[in-house]
Amino acid sequence: MIRSLFFLLLGVFALLRTAVGHNVKLEAQGRECFFEDLRAGDTMTVSYQVGDSDASASSGSGGIDFWVNDPRNSAVKVEKDVQHGEFTFVASHNGRYTYCFSNEAAGYVSKEIGFNVHGVVYVDASETPEDPLEHEIKTLSQLLEQVKDELEYIMIRERVHRNTAESTNSRVKWWSIFQIGVVAGSGVFQVYFLKRFFEVKSAV
Repeated sequence: MIRSLFFLLLGVFALLRTAVGHNVKLEAQGRECFFEDLRAGDTMTVSYQVGDSDASASSGSGGIDFWVNDPRNSAVKVEKDVQHGEFTFVASHNGRYTYCFSNEAAGYVSKEIGFNVHGVVYVDASETPEDPLEHEIKTLSQLLEQVKDELEYIMIRERVHRNTAESTNSRVKWWSIFQIGVVAGSGVFQVYFLKRFFEVKSAV
């Protein structure tokens, strides 16, 4: 019984592509492309989150461009100037599907991109007998993948917000130092000016 359950689990997980989390640094004017070999009917999901790789960079300095091309090099999805997103599609042809992240439009700020890729291999229902236990395990596996993706998304969002907070704190600090310098300089100037104004000048 245990052995048959073990092989059943192996069979179900073989049907599912494991969710894979990646982090990549996209330099200014840079582009990174990745690919997956799919069969017609396979489902693929790409979710991503963009953040500035440098905490001192200005928050809201623009997003990246994202697109997916099919094996015929036709665009399946194109998004411009985005900070995060998720795209799911069903492969219509056998072959290599390419998805790219581009920082070419942003200009001068490097970006850090965290993304997940996962999918489900298409299996004809007529070829696989329906088993309640197999169905429940498959559903549980999909839910676990969604939880994992959500946790990775939250971690990336936390890093983006932390960078924004550090950038804001740094600007507030330097602005405060500048204000103190201006006030101190103004005080010294006023003391010096008033001292000279009240000086008694005697003619020789």
